[in-house]
Amino acid sequence: MNSEQLESIVETSLARAGAQGATQAEAGASVGTGLSVTVRRGEVETLEYQRDRSFTVTVYFGHRKGSASTSDLSSAAITESVEKACSIARYTAEDPYAGLADAELMAQDPPDLRLDQPWPLTPDQAISLATVCEAAGLDADRRISNSEGGTVHTGRGVRVYGNSHGFLGSYASTSHSMSCVLVAGAGEGMERDYWYTSGRDPNALLSPEEVGRKAAERTLLRLGGRKIETCTAPVIFPAELARGFLGNFISAIRGTAQYRRASFLLDALGQPVFPAGVNIDEQPHIPGAVASVPFDSEGVATSDRALVADGALQSLVLSSYSARKLGLQTTGNAGGIHNLVVSGGAGSLKDLMAAMGRGFLVNELMGQGVNIVTGDYSRGASGFWVENGEIAFPVTEITIAGNLREMLAGIRAIGDDVDVRGAIRTGSILLENMRIAGD
Repeated sequence: MNSEQLESIVETSLARAGAQGATQAEAGASVGTGLSVTVRRGEVETLEYQRDRSFTVTVYFGHRKGSASTSDLSSAAITESVEKACSIARYTAEDPYAGLADAELMAQDPPDLRLDQPWPLTPDQAISLATVCEAAGLDADRRISNSEGGTVHTGRGVRVYGNSHGFLGSYASTSHSMSCVLVAGAGEGMERDYWYTSGRDPNALLSPEEVGRKAAERTLLRLGGRKIETCTAPVIFPAELARGFLGNFISAIRGTAQYRRASFLLDALGQPVFPAGVNIDEQPHIPGAVASVPFDSEGVATSDRALVADGALQSLVLSSYSARKLGLQTTGNAGGIHNLVVSGGAGSLKDLMAAMGRGFLVNELMGQGVNIVTGDYSRGASGFWVENGEIAFPVTEITIAGNLREMLAGIRAIGDDVDVRGAIRTGSILLENMRIAGD
């Protein structure tokens, strides 16, 4: 099913909602296909085809809202979904903040962001890539004792969104990845680690050999892990974990957390949150980037903007609903954030380790011990102890703790080793101090 057919489904559903008395309506339809292959110990473990379809319609009778969804895109199923949404809306309580985003905010002539870059893999080709990836890891060192497999995935989807303002937009996008998970050592001394490459453009992925060797390198570094004494010390989040750390900041400035008064960053607009010199910009139109979109999930045009300038919070992350609750205007973030670019410049991970001198380099985080309301942060971790700017030995079974407000303000340096595999594009981050609980 192509975009024209999906657009017809959306337009038809909006017309039916209007005919049933809805004062406003919005609908989205999507289709997706994918291929995933996992090879373990040289044998095909799984080969999966994915084919997904979805349709969602939301109607408003004044300020009463009803929604319904289905995976059946037949005409009868679409009609039934619209009828159910209208039936629900007639019986729900009024919400003065419910409704479509304002008509004047709808995207006009959305740009082509090169999000659709298919990878025409056959199953045999995918199996070959996964096999090479795993073999490169297994052959890297005799201490690599086992594998949880090499995996290759490719997927493509088409999404259409329309509403009763007359907006109708669509775009296709792709997502590709390759990963390898390895085990080193034996008995109680076994360690496991992984690496992966991902993106929209298959030509920009790392080679399968690079992924396998990187997974082996990371796994071997973990052998011989030990506990350390409880202490307070500087901590480095490498780029692949730094984006998760900054994700806590984003959670705190989302509209839902703000209007519920459930954030450690309440009333922080215009106030310093990061050290001076830190800038975070949203750039939703980076061609081919993982989180680029021409419009958000309400049809609102996306555009570049500053979230943090010279350390001070400049804007929140808002949909139209949360914006109305706060007396503000949507920031075009219904559906999430779109390429947050964090200023760096402090060099590579090795440069940050040299600047730290002595402290802890995080390699893995465990558990969900983050309280966005209070900012309290406590998570299980493993990684490496650093002495004189060099890795001294692997560390296991510890907990790192602090308060997010203090952690954000205590950032000493941000590297330029930017990880572009997620919606937050940041380098490694060096924090002044955290509490480390060990023996």
